[in-house]
Amino acid sequence: MLLSGPLAPHPEIMHYIYVLKSVILGELYIGQTNDLKRRFAEHNGKKNISTKHKAPFKLVYYEAYKSRSDAVYREKQLKKHSQAYVALRERIKNSIA
Repeated sequence: MLLSGPLAPHPEIMHYIYVLKSVILGELYIGQTNDLKRRFAEHNGKKNISTKHKAPFKLVYYEAYKSRSDAVYREKQLKKHSQAYVALRERIKNSIA
C-alpha cells in the first residue's frame, strides 16, 4: 500500500514567498524559495549579496504553494504591483510594527 499526502515518506516540495524585516533598518524584503529554513539562514548569514548589509532579519510572513510558478507569480505581483504590496502590508501591519 502506497501512502500519499502528508503521510508519504517523501512529501511534496512546497514553494514559499516570504517577507523578512531587517532588525537594524526596519526595511522589508520579499523573496521566494523551496526551502524557507535554509533561505532564512542564508539571509541572516549574509550570504545574499542584495541583503547582506541589512542583516539580521526576522521572518514576519510567508505563503506556501504547491506550484513553483504560483510562488514566482505571487512574488512578482508583490514586487511590481503596489496595490498588492500595500494590501499585504495592511494585512500584516501588526507583525511588522
